[in-house]
Amino acid sequence: MILRKASRLDMNPAPLEPAELPVPELGPGEIRIRVAVCGVCHTELDEIEGRMPPPHLPVVLGHQVVGRVDALGPGAGTFRTGARVGVAWIHSACGRCRFCTAGAENLCPEFRATGRDVPGGYAEQLTVREDFAYPIPDVLTDVQAAPLLCAGAIGYRSLRLCGLDDGQNLGLTGFGASAHLVLRMVRARYPRTRVFVFARSEPERDFARQLGAVWAGATEARAPEPLACIIDTTPAWKPVVEALANLEPGGRLVVNAIRKETRDRDELLHLDYPEHLWMEKEIKSVANVTRRDVREFLELAAGARIVPEVEEYALADANRALVDLARGGVRGAKVLRVGE
Repeated sequence: MILRKASRLDMNPAPLEPAELPVPELGPGEIRIRVAVCGVCHTELDEIEGRMPPPHLPVVLGHQVVGRVDALGPGAGTFRTGARVGVAWIHSACGRCRFCTAGAENLCPEFRATGRDVPGGYAEQLTVREDFAYPIPDVLTDVQAAPLLCAGAIGYRSLRLCGLDDGQNLGLTGFGASAHLVLRMVRARYPRTRVFVFARSEPERDFARQLGAVWAGATEARAPEPLACIIDTTPAWKPVVEALANLEPGGRLVVNAIRKETRDRDELLHLDYPEHLWMEKEIKSVANVTRRDVREFLELAAGARIVPEVEEYALADANRALVDLARGGVRGAKVLRVGE
């Protein structure tokens, strides 16, 4: 399923179309993967609608890929043919710049993303350097593992950037694929921390309570207690302003989004300094993920049995999955079934 041109999803609800493409060729150190499943991410909506346009069109989207190795390129030998592996948003980085050598390859100026800069997982096969592929723990099914490669890994990075101490209050603004996994991480790693959820729909709020949130309210609501940190996973600006008002002195807002929609920016991005930023509050953005994030989170998810709620679609129904995601009210994550 390929994207040929950018367009608004409300004007064109079928932006992807089926296509027959050549079998991808292998380069040095690369593996070819026969895709079993691929997760559906809000980032794909940003690519489709032009907020984060791919550098070249047409392109195959998708960056939460699980499948099996079916061929090895020259010099590749980490994985055997038939091994089950995953591919995440980080497709490659230079390995030489000051960011890469400091372990911050997510900030590399040559960072390349799966499904944006190179063909992704909305297809039967793709290639990747073997050192940017990850073994999938046996306790996870293909469908369970796919959302962990982005929604889970970026949620894990966001939680790390919070600098949270066990027992401090955490807020989650938006409660989709990433946030519901963060809540499960918190329960595994910070047993004394209480989680407060802000979501625009009552079904999302009910879902949060079912997973252990102590309180759930609307985006513009005020939590019953001040929060040490809030992770924002929404594509809009209003939740950023509302979240700042819920932080305690010295609190931190971690914005887990690649892009924010601009339609409501002028109307809603009005900061009141005493209410929103006074008392040394911080705003920190999350940029991409590193391989360390993916590896560590897969290990945590396997050990703590952190698995997502998943709704499955056929690859041919990718457009329907994207429309459903854009409409909101998503319970957990969405995954495309590509092969067996």
